[in-house]
Amino acid sequence: MLAQASPWYAHALQRTAAGPAEPLAPPARMEWTTRPGIGPGAEILGPDLRRKRVVELGCGPGHNAACLATRHAAHITGVDLVGLQVRRARSHYGRLNNLTFVAGHALHYLQAADEQFDAVYSIFGAIGLVAPELLLPAIANRLKPGCRLAFSVPHPQRGGRVPAADGRPRRDYVTLPDRTRLPVARWDFDASRWEKHLDRAGLWLTSAQDFHDPRKGRWPATLLITARKL
Repeated sequence: MLAQASPWYAHALQRTAAGPAEPLAPPARMEWTTRPGIGPGAEILGPDLRRKRVVELGCGPGHNAACLATRHAAHITGVDLVGLQVRRARSHYGRLNNLTFVAGHALHYLQAADEQFDAVYSIFGAIGLVAPELLLPAIANRLKPGCRLAFSVPHPQRGGRVPAADGRPRRDYVTLPDRTRLPVARWDFDASRWEKHLDRAGLWLTSAQDFHDPRKGRWPATLLITARKL
């Protein structure tokens, strides 16, 4: 019921209604930003991902997970709240080795997991949409010491916004394929506030990068954060 009540379910439902998902070739590179080809690739997760255990929180249709599994030989688990998205991801890439898609809440998945990961990442996924005081410690508990977390979120200054002044979420909107906009709660932090939350969870911020997308105006569109487990 939680998934079906979310805007992400409505988004996936419209995508599914538009046409069946078909097998796809995995992308040549990971995309962390709103504009393809801008920014780093998989290297920010580690110099050699072969046979490494990696989890994506909010995998959507599975494109980035498929890239890691095929181009970098990592063992990937993609987690998504919406079962329709997981079904779509499996239709696209379920035939591939080293790749598993799981339907479930990111926090619940991490709390129930009984393994340690070499990397965790989120690309406009669960991080920023789940309370950071809960999700970041759960990530830290599942990361091996010295290993990496990377996540991209909508930039808190996008469209001329001002970053959140406190630790509470604020209203944002998800645009559906039919251009309908549905409200969503988002923790809209700048890098300094993310650093404080990371530090409390036992994670050390290693970089914070702003990326622009000319299609979205003069303001930065994406904030990309990397951290390590202490």
